[in-house]
Amino acid sequence: MGRKYAWLLAAGVVYAASVVPVSAQSTQSTTTPMSAGQRPGRSDPAFAQPSVAVGVDYTVPSPEEIQIVLDRVREYFVRSTTYRVVDTATGQAVTDFTTPIKTAAVDQRGEFNEWNYSIGVTMAGMLLVAEVTGDTRFQDYTIRNFDFLFDHADYFRRQEALFGTAGSLRRMRRFNELDDCGAIGAALVKAYQKRPDPRYRAMIDRIAEFISHTMSRMPDGTIARTRPWPVSIWVDDFYMCIPFLAQMGVLTGDRTYFDDAARQVIGMSARLFDKDRGLYDHSWFADMEPDPRFFWGRGAGWALMATAELLSVIPDDHKDRPAVLAVFQKAAQGVIAVQGSQGMWHQMLDKPDSYLESSATAMFTFALARGVNRGWLPPNYAPAAQQGWRALEQRVRADGTIEGICVSTTAASDLVYYYNRPTDLAAPQGYGATLMAGAEVLQMVKAFGIQRINNTFYYRPKK
Repeated sequence: MGRKYAWLLAAGVVYAASVVPVSAQSTQSTTTPMSAGQRPGRSDPAFAQPSVAVGVDYTVPSPEEIQIVLDRVREYFVRSTTYRVVDTATGQAVTDFTTPIKTAAVDQRGEFNEWNYSIGVTMAGMLLVAEVTGDTRFQDYTIRNFDFLFDHADYFRRQEALFGTAGSLRRMRRFNELDDCGAIGAALVKAYQKRPDPRYRAMIDRIAEFISHTMSRMPDGTIARTRPWPVSIWVDDFYMCIPFLAQMGVLTGDRTYFDDAARQVIGMSARLFDKDRGLYDHSWFADMEPDPRFFWGRGAGWALMATAELLSVIPDDHKDRPAVLAVFQKAAQGVIAVQGSQGMWHQMLDKPDSYLESSATAMFTFALARGVNRGWLPPNYAPAAQQGWRALEQRVRADGTIEGICVSTTAASDLVYYYNRPTDLAAPQGYGATLMAGAEVLQMVKAFGIQRINNTFYYRPKK
């Protein structure tokens, strides 16, 4: 791998000696005092001396339990997505699309019918669940969403030409930064492979041109933003470009896309990854050294998810695959060390007094589970993913909304800002990652033989 990547260390494998097979799960009470709204935690009923904190389930989730949670989230999106254009002056549905009216807009009621990165991650999550479970209703949601966007894109283009208003779906017409196209573009490539609509392909090619040839870059090819400073690297941009580039490599067979995706992992990590802590900083600005470091949970989550998506498709013989794998392994080692006592991760990964945050938890759970499933991480990483899911599922309410998701967050220069970002049920950034986490954990609990040793779990590959 060379001296340049010597710090990118892989994790070791630990195995135990004696084993006991896992039995069925059951609810178990705890004597720990509970406050209002909390419930007893659960432990595997065969544990001799269970130690269970309030609300913490130290049990293996069944595929059926995971499916229930995934269905809740899907049903929430199905209920909430209107697929309507309305006249904002009257509130009435627009049904005649021959001549645009100035006051027409997509009836969003959130970001469900919009072209943006967060709904892109949700649609990718829906496709993954469909792939894992065989439940086509998840894929149907993604295809219907994309069809709605493409069916109405020309109407809003003509509206803007007539009235000079940006209007709905403006990010679909003009790409100014990666947020406008990268994550949703990755979902679009996956959808195109399920349903080869020529409109999808034309948009995919537009996105590829923008990311490959229009986005600003540093001399070594690392993509950089021009805000808030002229040369800025955000850890978010791992996911805003790398999954798309990886999927373009799959779609076209052109290995230069894999080259560029790997270049982003390596280049961004060189500036954002703290080798001593094993954690990603949120942002880096040129000519501003020493760099203050803020280890924001979701930011690191974007990095691990994106790297996992690249590793899922980059050819085994690609020259940069070992470096990308080493980045992933070192980052996984870092985040597993800061997992909270309830199984979740904190808003600020190195600050246990910051709140427990759901989108970061979903992202790390997905990445760790996929790492175990694909053999990039040893099986002793599986229990952390298991417990990440057990904690996360408690944040998914009966109506499918998810508690504890941090709202949109910019690259800031003080810790107080990150501590005080609120959470919101309407914050869309954690929903797609929750679907992806559930799908990957479902595969994990099916693929491994899970054994109990000294009141804990050990995942063994099935023979």
